[in-house]
Amino acid sequence: GDILDDYSRTDGVWILTQNKQFYETNNERDCADKCEAERNFTCRAFLFTRKKLQCLTLAENAKMTVTFTSTDTVLYEKKIYLMQCKRGIGTDYRGTEAKTRRGIPCQKWAEKIPHKPNYTPEKHPNAGLEENYCRNPDADESGPWCYTTDPATRFDYCAIPECEDQITHTGEGPTGECMQCNGEDYRGEVSRTESGLECQRWDVQEPHMHGFILKHYPEKDLKMNYCRNPDGEPRPWCFTTNPNKRWEYCNIPRCITPPAVSGLDSQCLSGRGEDYRGRIAITESGNACQHWNTQFPHKHGWIPDRYLCKGLEENYCRNPDGEKKPWCYTTNSSIRWEYCTIPPCDRTEQGIAGMNNVPVQVPLREECYRDKGQSYRGTASVTVSGKKCQAWSSMFPHRHIKTPDRFPDADLRDNYCRNPDGDSSPWCFTTDPNTIWEYCNLKRCDDHTQE
Repeated sequence: GDILDDYSRTDGVWILTQNKQFYETNNERDCADKCEAERNFTCRAFLFTRKKLQCLTLAENAKMTVTFTSTDTVLYEKKIYLMQCKRGIGTDYRGTEAKTRRGIPCQKWAEKIPHKPNYTPEKHPNAGLEENYCRNPDADESGPWCYTTDPATRFDYCAIPECEDQITHTGEGPTGECMQCNGEDYRGEVSRTESGLECQRWDVQEPHMHGFILKHYPEKDLKMNYCRNPDGEPRPWCFTTNPNKRWEYCNIPRCITPPAVSGLDSQCLSGRGEDYRGRIAITESGNACQHWNTQFPHKHGWIPDRYLCKGLEENYCRNPDGEKKPWCYTTNSSIRWEYCTIPPCDRTEQGIAGMNNVPVQVPLREECYRDKGQSYRGTASVTVSGKKCQAWSSMFPHRHIKTPDRFPDADLRDNYCRNPDGDSSPWCFTTDPNTIWEYCNLKRCDDHTQE
């Protein structure tokens, strides 16, 4: 298999560490080879910069140190050092549990007090005997253990959960322990992340505050602490009970049977057009669409391989994120994205629907704001640099606390520009993974003549 399969990849992240080595490499795989061959320290991760083709092997991963944003960098972390669960008897367990099943802190493997160890880092250099972490250097059938700091107890076993316990049964369909597409309809009961961390309950705000409240997402089945995908991520995830790890993906297997076809092949515009699968590939202003599987001229996160059921074929207009209607990135380097003009479906159906006594709310189209724009209620959703706004109720690509339930008076609808926090003018989070937020492309009302 690919050497990178053993690593977890995170785009746009740098981690602060003193123990590192610099190398010049041609690509990520060459850098992974350097990490595997590193002899100056135990290599747990590496950073690769695309422009400089620079490789940094690291002794620490994101669980052990500080992270911050770095646009051109990719962080690869060895999965074995992220796992908090054990496979089998746990001889390859390299997690950071450092107390016994009875809660007694472990003795460091390199120390001789209070117990003189038989297993030391010098005698067993490949057993991962670092710090005082639980390990299984002698292939004990009962799993990872450690020498204890209690003089009366030489050693004891550690309570490391089984990785296999994450998947208790393998049903089929949306309610089983497998997922279709990106797992938006997954309703299983897996409640541990892919590295073995226990999930935080959706109805609590500790240790992580969040905006995913059941009453605001009634159709997302945010029960207990089960893994879910309420915001269009590539697969189900959850907030974790580890204060140092806000959230993580869950290891849900893909269903063997293909998803049932439910009319997701519309050739015309119905509703918001999320089921549109036609071949229009030009925007409403006449710009040609960029292919979804390319990153030029605009870098983006809507990669077809990650979103299997969104219909991201060729450069056809689509609506993968619940926008007002289908859209695409454009081949014009100065215009990041635009909506497309899709012919509406049977007008007689629309006419029948219009006969219902449901009031149609037409949003007020304000193209300017007054004062700081805290009263702005228009429908602008593009930033000053032309980036598309992220929906306020979404946590992708940016997680945040500016949610509709926390700011009920700020009218945080859809992805419209707003000013919930008293900033200098309306703004929004962007759909560009490398730009968290920007001010919106709006003028002050007194900057131009009122009609």
